[in-house]
Amino acid sequence: MPRACVIVLDGVGAGELPDASEYGDEGSNTLGNVANAVGGLDLPNLEALGLGNIVEIEGCPPQAGAPAISGRLLERSKGKDTMSGHWEMVGLVSKQAPPTYAHGFPFTIVEDFGHKTGRGVIGNVPASGTDIIQELGEEHQSTGKWIVYTSADSVFQVAAHVETIPLEELHSACGLARDILSGPHAVGRIIARPFEGEPGSYSRTADRKDWALKPKRPNWLSVLVETGVDIHGVGKISDIFAGEDVTHSHPTKSNSEGIAKTVELLEQLDDGFIFTNLVETDMLWGHRNDPVNFHRCLQDFDRRLFEILGALRPDDLLILTSDHGVDPTTPSTDHSREYGLLLAYVEGRNANGARHDGEFGDVGATVNAWFDGRVPARGVSGTPIVKP
Repeated sequence: MPRACVIVLDGVGAGELPDASEYGDEGSNTLGNVANAVGGLDLPNLEALGLGNIVEIEGCPPQAGAPAISGRLLERSKGKDTMSGHWEMVGLVSKQAPPTYAHGFPFTIVEDFGHKTGRGVIGNVPASGTDIIQELGEEHQSTGKWIVYTSADSVFQVAAHVETIPLEELHSACGLARDILSGPHAVGRIIARPFEGEPGSYSRTADRKDWALKPKRPNWLSVLVETGVDIHGVGKISDIFAGEDVTHSHPTKSNSEGIAKTVELLEQLDDGFIFTNLVETDMLWGHRNDPVNFHRCLQDFDRRLFEILGALRPDDLLILTSDHGVDPTTPSTDHSREYGLLLAYVEGRNANGARHDGEFGDVGATVNAWFDGRVPARGVSGTPIVKP
């Protein structure tokens, strides 16, 4: 029976897109700039697969006979966030970027949120999540008010200390926020950001949860479900798609858990599609402008890659890709408008250094072709990279 696995290395962009200047992201190149910042990438397993064939990367030379198809994927959607990137992977091109709030949310939105949740709001500014809890955490604990903030992405983020507001109440409030932020204010995601600790040393917990907009249909996921394919979302995949067409959700709290769950599914399942997001390159290190630990995070994945490859069966499809950039070497701490990386490997086949430069939708189109799914008449983008 067919099996396919897509692993998204969150934020590991492969060079600025042609329209990067429109987003203020000239010169962004997450892979290339991280490599330069650390004196060359040390990723022997990814290098052997063909990582150095994607773009010029210090420390990671190209491999003429690499077993994986390599290349870069263009994002056609407007935006540079997790949701638009993943949605386009399943064939949904967002022609209009979701709303962002460079000066905070309108008073009417914040007032409605405070009224419906029974608590006040502090913050309401664009901010780093790790910084704002240090700045406002003590006030939050003394007043019980929500910390609300946003970023350059289309997000409404709500932070609360776990000993001040129970996690269940935080989740309920975010569900209310999803209802409030609709119409012209329909942000891409509502994100719960619980944190713990004492004043001056607060830290976020691993219990983040997202409430995304529901994706339109048809898309490559809905087509797969109609074909009878079981879809296993690992990490925050189910959240990104608002639970739509993800038949089995496997939330995780770290990259290590995500890799372990992916390997476990590959070892146990006889058929189906595994869709995994590994978020730590983005969440922990990209947004904190830390290229050294960004590289170490990639090294952790590289060391575990042999487990993933070892769990593949003959003719299994494995695609490694990314949803946007988050170049930790630039002054910005936000996402960057970049190509997605592409490594597409079929167990038992050698691509002999073949290359494919396409678009994000090619990921979903390839998986759909792998399961011999129908091709929608219109409205779903992508061309298969490799066929069964």
